[in-house]
Parts: sequence; structure tokens; C-alpha cells
Amino acid sequence: MLLLSGSLRTGSSNEVVLRTAADVAAPGVRTVRYAGLADLPHFNPDDDADPLPAPVIELRAAIDRADALLVCCPEYAGTLPGSFKNLLDWTVGGTEICDKPTAWVNAAAPGRGGGAEATLRTVLGYTGAAIVDEACVRIPVVRAAVDERGVITDAEPRALLAKVIDRLVDAATAHPAG
Repeated sequence: MLLLSGSLRTGSSNEVVLRTAADVAAPGVRTVRYAGLADLPHFNPDDDADPLPAPVIELRAAIDRADALLVCCPEYAGTLPGSFKNLLDWTVGGTEICDKPTAWVNAAAPGRGGGAEATLRTVLGYTGAAIVDEACVRIPVVRAAVDERGVITDAEPRALLAKVIDRLVDAATAHPAG
């Protein structure tokens, strides 16, 4: 399972959620955090052809290798941050996300983050991702419940993240992307 953070900020709530997701994944579930967001060039349709820029090749290969995708992305100015929208733009021209079980976790405070969710749903629709609605959840990060490893310690959000992972694994098993 590929874990995609939409934040470039060190120690962001989104990184905390994804570290926790990796921590609670059932034995045998391999999670990989994509770390190349800052390396992607600005999207230009003229460059979305062979030979692709190396960071784009790496992104698409990481997506292709994954059985499912879990996104945790902040909202910025009512939508996705530009860097993460750029990542998604680079996936539209490929077929790697097509039919891939995909979900997101919204780590924003209550009442926030809806613009990012709506944009994710729209853009992922263009990529052909198989959105697993029952795995798309809100888990606000309470900083007092984050340990020195940057992992959530409270049982309730950890259990919810474990369910998210399980639902994505179930979706990937039931309908493997081809």
C-alpha cells in the first residue's frame, strides 16, 4: 500500500496519520511512504511524454507497484496544496491509478478540510482511481496524543486507521487493479 502525504511540512498532521497507519497495519500488509513530492517538476503537458522526468517515472512506478493508495492531504486556501495537485496532475496521463483502490484520511480539525476532500474526489475521478468510500474518514490529530516517533497513541484513532487499512486491503483483494 502506497502512503501519499500531501504536505511538505516536516512533522505535519498528515505525516503523523500516515506513520500511524503504517504502525497499525496488520502483519503482512506492506506500507510504503512516497517521499518524492518535493522532487516532482511542475506539471507541463508537453513533458508528459517519453522520456518522462525521472521523478515522474519514480512516482508512477511506486503507484504501479502498490495494491492500494492511502492519501492524507491538508487543505490549503479551500483546496489541495499546489504541490499535491501537481503530483495528481502527473498521474492523469498515466494509467497506474486506474482502478486502484484509493482512500483518504482528513486530519484537519472538525469543520475544515472539505475543500481538499472534494478536490481529491474530482481529480481522482479523472485518474480512474477506485475510491473506497467506506475507507475515507476524518481523524483530527491531537498533538498531545502524538509520541516522540510521530505516531498517534490514542486507541480510537489507531483502531479507525486499522479499519481504513483493512478496507483498502479488502478492496484490493476483491478487485485487483490490472
